[in-house]
Amino acid sequence: MTTYQKNFTTDEYRRRIAKTRAAMSKRGLDAIFVTDPSNMSWLTGYDGWSFYVFQGVILIHDGDPIWWGRAMDALGARRTVFMDSDDQIRGYDDTFVQNPDKHPMADLGALLADTGLEAARIGVELDNYYYSAKAHAELGAALPKATLEDATGLVNWQRAVKSEREIEYMRRAARITEAMHDRIFEIAEPGLRKNELIAEIYATGIRGRDGYWGDYPAIVPMAPSGMDATAPHLTWDDRPMQTGEATFFEIAGAHRRYQCPQSRTLFLGKVPQKYRDAETAVLDAIDAGLEQAKPGKQAQDIANAFNATLNKAGFEKDSRCGYAIGISYPPDWGERTISFRRGDTTVLEAGMTFHFMPALWLDDGGLEITEPILITETGHECLCKTPRDLWVKA
Repeated sequence: MTTYQKNFTTDEYRRRIAKTRAAMSKRGLDAIFVTDPSNMSWLTGYDGWSFYVFQGVILIHDGDPIWWGRAMDALGARRTVFMDSDDQIRGYDDTFVQNPDKHPMADLGALLADTGLEAARIGVELDNYYYSAKAHAELGAALPKATLEDATGLVNWQRAVKSEREIEYMRRAARITEAMHDRIFEIAEPGLRKNELIAEIYATGIRGRDGYWGDYPAIVPMAPSGMDATAPHLTWDDRPMQTGEATFFEIAGAHRRYQCPQSRTLFLGKVPQKYRDAETAVLDAIDAGLEQAKPGKQAQDIANAFNATLNKAGFEKDSRCGYAIGISYPPDWGERTISFRRGDTTVLEAGMTFHFMPALWLDDGGLEITEPILITETGHECLCKTPRDLWVKA
């Protein structure tokens, strides 16, 4: 049906669907309507930049999923999803798109009713970027006999343990991340305009490495310098890089939508002692955290070990120091499930992947030295081989 190269076998999609249905049964749900594009892709293979309009995947307890979205995007669904029947791909008329007088959820409600779900218990992703309050109200109005329940994260949690193919894609993404960092260190220098550096980062990331092409990252490169680097999520402008400033680069290589984020910090010129002290503290704390990164440990064990070591050196970090990663679409490369922080008692399992994110923000800059990691059968693997230290160019 399609000439598009599928990322996974049909058997793998069916295993994912079986896991999701088991979770649905525990919740007593007759169906779920999934709008998160990462979850849509994980369940069906759908891949397209169409998440700015309403779309989703309907999953019930028998048969293949149904992809539903804008009619013109149904063509993309036919080229990317594993389902081989046109009955599993449904498109709504373009007059529903961004029209204040009619809403796509009216079309979805009619489809769900036709599927036998008029009075069903349907899970929806209430706390998700792609499902609006208006959409929820309109869907409820279209299905007055149905019960709409919050199923936020239900599919996300099924994605926690990666298959061998998923891990392979993340390793390929890691090679691309390494190439991006190599290019940064090669060309960054005083006087180089930041936007020119970002252009090189993008070019390197999209070219890929080792024959593996680069996909678009779920987050744009973060590359603040100096006082801008006291904040975590600023991007770039055209200001030239300057001697005496630190710049941290939070970037991700991506392959087939699988993300491998990693951060490194570059200092131009002589490094102040407080940055060296922060570097030592962070590197020691990373080692302490990684000692806890093994099956059977809890997510909070990594955070507690990291923070205890950091605190002994006189530094504090009041935010989480890691989170689950995998397949992602904008605006976030996290899976929005497991976090490395006190109180998260999730037990680590082989096949889980995380961005161990021990960043510090100082009074005149920031220091980010982070690692994407895989939990293995006996411990952990750092997916990237990028040198782990504060980078310096005189």
